[in-house]
Amino acid sequence: MNNHYTYFLILGLSFAGPLLLSFDKKVAFYKEWKYVLPASLLPAAFYIAWDMFFTYKGVWNFNPDYIQGTHLGYLPIEEVLFFFIVPYCCVFIYACIKAYFPKIKRNKNSDTVLMTLAIFLFIAGIFNISRWYTASTFLLSALFIFFVLRQKKFFKSFDSARFMVSYAVCLIPFFVVNGFLTAIPVVNYNDAENLGIRIYTIPFEDTFYGMLLIMMNIAGYEKLKSRR
Repeated sequence: MNNHYTYFLILGLSFAGPLLLSFDKKVAFYKEWKYVLPASLLPAAFYIAWDMFFTYKGVWNFNPDYIQGTHLGYLPIEEVLFFFIVPYCCVFIYACIKAYFPKIKRNKNSDTVLMTLAIFLFIAGIFNISRWYTASTFLLSALFIFFVLRQKKFFKSFDSARFMVSYAVCLIPFFVVNGFLTAIPVVNYNDAENLGIRIYTIPFEDTFYGMLLIMMNIAGYEKLKSRR
């Protein structure tokens, strides 16, 4: 296979399983598509702009040997698709947790755990303000968690317990997919802009970069569903 389709292949394999399983009778995720796609638009636009700016600033770059070559601004088209495919897969996992484990529900403890995480991220972001990737990822994640938990009436359908369990499950395919992207490497990181801590070949910040993306999508998905 032409190496220039490597990123496309990784995305395609990631998407295939959740797409096929979307027709599972118990979850029936295909019925949720009318909420999933609209919920992904704002987070995708935000992440594309963020990603484009960081590519321009040299926080990371994309290996031309493993991308097809079509770009939207500074981003390869595969990276743009990433912000729709990965959220779809993770919201699918969230829907599965919701369908198969209905006893997992939001409570004071789950809110406290998430708020505590936000506090630690905010402090870590402030102490690493000179590192573009570390500071922006930690601070934006913390601020969004604060926002969602403080605006309970607006995000009344957001379930912190289900979100955390779902994201813990999402971390398994995340480490596989991101492991390929960073080990090949399809994406190269400038370690001067992050902590330099790696989980295998994955920058530590990626775990919260991904968490914020998925939380934004799930919060939007639940908000749209609550308005039906």
